[in-house]
Amino acid sequence: MATTTATITLSSADLTGDTLALSTTATLTKAGTATGMDQTTGVARKTYTQDTSDILIDGADYADNKAHKIYLKNVSTTVDEYFDISFGSSTAADVSLGRLYAGDWAFFPYNGVDSNDLIITPSVDTTMVLEYMVIYQS
Repeated sequence: MATTTATITLSSADLTGDTLALSTTATLTKAGTATGMDQTTGVARKTYTQDTSDILIDGADYADNKAHKIYLKNVSTTVDEYFDISFGSSTAADVSLGRLYAGDWAFFPYNGVDSNDLIITPSVDTTMVLEYMVIYQS
Protein backbone atom coordinates (compact mmCIF):
# COMPACT_ATOMS: atom_id res chain seq x y z
CA MET A 1 0.00 0.00 0.00
CA ALA A 2 1.32 3.41 -0.95
CA THR A 3 1.51 6.14 1.64
CA THR A 4 1.50 9.70 0.36
CA THR A 5 1.41 12.71 2.64
CA ALA A 6 0.88 16.36 1.82
CA THR A 7 2.26 19.04 4.11
CA ILE A 8 1.82 22.79 4.05
CA THR A 9 3.63 25.26 6.28
CA LEU A 10 2.73 28.95 6.48
CA SER A 11 4.94 31.31 8.41
CA SER A 12 5.38 35.06 8.66
CA ALA A 13 6.87 37.44 11.16
CA ASP A 14 4.72 40.38 10.07
CA LEU A 15 1.48 39.23 8.40
CA THR A 16 -0.56 39.49 11.59
CA GLY A 17 0.03 41.19 14.91
CA ASP A 18 1.68 38.00 16.12
CA THR A 19 4.15 35.66 14.47
CA LEU A 20 2.30 33.29 12.17
CA ALA A 21 3.38 29.64 12.21
CA LEU A 22 0.92 27.08 10.84
CA SER A 23 1.70 23.59 9.67
CA THR A 24 -0.59 20.72 8.77
CA THR A 25 -0.13 17.30 7.21
CA ALA A 26 -2.65 14.98 5.59
CA THR A 27 -2.25 11.39 4.49
CA LEU A 28 -3.85 11.03 1.05
CA THR A 29 -6.29 8.14 1.14
CA LYS A 30 -8.80 6.58 -1.21
CA ALA A 31 -12.39 7.79 -0.81
CA GLY A 32 -14.06 6.45 2.32
CA THR A 33 -11.10 4.30 3.38
CA ALA A 34 -7.82 4.43 5.25
CA THR A 35 -6.02 2.93 2.23
CA GLY A 36 -3.39 5.16 0.68
CA MET A 37 -3.80 6.55 -2.81
CA ASP A 38 -1.52 4.66 -5.17
CA GLN A 39 -1.87 6.14 -8.66
CA THR A 40 -0.31 9.22 -10.26
CA THR A 41 0.12 10.76 -13.66
CA GLY A 42 3.66 11.58 -12.60
CA VAL A 43 5.00 15.11 -12.39
CA ALA A 44 4.99 16.67 -15.84
CA ARG A 45 5.54 20.08 -17.39
CA LYS A 46 3.50 21.65 -20.15
CA THR A 47 4.88 24.52 -22.23
CA TYR A 48 2.47 27.18 -23.45
CA THR A 49 3.40 29.62 -26.23
CA GLN A 50 0.04 31.35 -26.75
CA ASP A 51 -2.32 33.13 -24.38
CA THR A 52 -5.28 30.93 -25.35
CA SER A 53 -7.24 28.59 -23.09
CA ASP A 54 -6.32 24.92 -23.01
CA ILE A 55 -7.78 21.87 -21.27
CA LEU A 56 -5.04 20.54 -19.00
CA ILE A 57 -7.15 17.82 -17.35
CA ASP A 58 -10.26 16.29 -18.93
CA GLY A 59 -12.93 16.04 -16.25
CA ALA A 60 -14.40 12.88 -17.80
CA ASP A 61 -11.18 11.04 -16.91
CA TYR A 62 -11.87 11.59 -13.19
CA ALA A 63 -15.70 11.54 -13.05
CA ASP A 64 -16.00 8.56 -10.74
CA ASN A 65 -16.65 10.09 -7.28
CA LYS A 66 -13.28 8.89 -6.02
CA ALA A 67 -10.49 10.80 -4.31
CA HIS A 68 -8.31 12.76 -6.72
CA LYS A 69 -5.83 15.55 -5.98
CA ILE A 70 -4.23 18.05 -8.35
CA TYR A 71 -0.88 19.81 -7.96
CA LEU A 72 -0.05 22.85 -10.16
CA LYS A 73 2.96 25.18 -10.19
CA ASN A 74 3.84 28.18 -12.33
CA VAL A 75 7.60 27.76 -12.79
CA SER A 76 8.05 31.24 -14.30
CA THR A 77 10.41 33.70 -12.61
CA THR A 78 8.86 36.73 -14.36
CA VAL A 79 6.69 38.25 -11.64
CA ASP A 80 3.86 39.50 -13.87
CA GLU A 81 3.33 36.20 -15.73
CA TYR A 82 0.42 34.13 -14.48
CA PHE A 83 -1.88 31.27 -15.37
CA ASP A 84 -5.64 31.67 -14.96
CA ILE A 85 -7.00 28.42 -13.50
CA SER A 86 -10.66 27.62 -14.09
CA PHE A 87 -13.18 24.83 -14.50
CA GLY A 88 -15.65 24.42 -17.34
CA SER A 89 -16.58 22.44 -20.41
CA SER A 90 -14.39 22.46 -23.50
CA THR A 91 -12.34 25.66 -23.17
CA ALA A 92 -15.26 27.73 -21.84
CA ALA A 93 -14.38 28.77 -18.29
CA ASP A 94 -17.45 28.52 -16.04
CA VAL A 95 -15.81 28.85 -12.63
CA SER A 96 -12.56 30.67 -11.93
CA LEU A 97 -10.32 29.14 -9.28
CA GLY A 98 -7.77 31.96 -9.42
CA ARG A 99 -4.35 32.89 -10.77
CA LEU A 100 -0.97 31.32 -10.25
CA TYR A 101 1.70 34.00 -10.51
CA ALA A 102 5.40 33.23 -10.93
CA GLY A 103 6.47 30.65 -8.35
CA ASP A 104 2.90 30.10 -7.07
CA TRP A 105 1.54 26.60 -6.64
CA ALA A 106 -1.77 24.97 -5.76
CA PHE A 107 -2.85 21.62 -4.37
CA PHE A 108 -6.55 20.79 -4.22
CA PRO A 109 -9.11 17.97 -4.36
CA TYR A 110 -10.76 17.28 -7.70
CA ASN A 111 -13.91 15.51 -8.84
CA GLY A 112 -14.19 15.66 -12.58
CA VAL A 113 -17.29 15.46 -14.72
CA ASP A 114 -17.80 16.30 -18.39
CA SER A 115 -18.41 19.95 -17.49
CA ASN A 116 -15.53 20.14 -15.00
CA ASP A 117 -12.43 20.20 -17.21
CA LEU A 118 -9.42 21.97 -15.69
CA ILE A 119 -8.73 24.89 -18.01
CA ILE A 120 -5.43 26.78 -18.09
CA THR A 121 -5.00 30.21 -19.70
CA PRO A 122 -1.50 31.77 -19.81
CA SER A 123 -1.25 35.54 -19.46
CA VAL A 124 1.21 36.11 -22.30
CA ASP A 125 2.09 34.89 -25.80
CA THR A 126 5.63 34.03 -24.79
CA THR A 127 6.85 30.68 -23.47
CA MET A 128 5.39 29.80 -20.05
CA VAL A 129 5.71 26.46 -18.26
CA LEU A 130 3.21 24.85 -15.91
CA GLU A 131 4.22 21.90 -13.73
CA TYR A 132 1.38 19.52 -12.80
CA MET A 133 0.43 16.14 -11.41
CA VAL A 134 -2.76 14.24 -10.61
CA ILE A 135 -2.78 11.81 -7.69
CA TYR A 136 -5.79 9.55 -8.05
CA GLN A 137 -7.38 6.24 -7.22
CA SER A 138 -8.40 3.77 -9.87
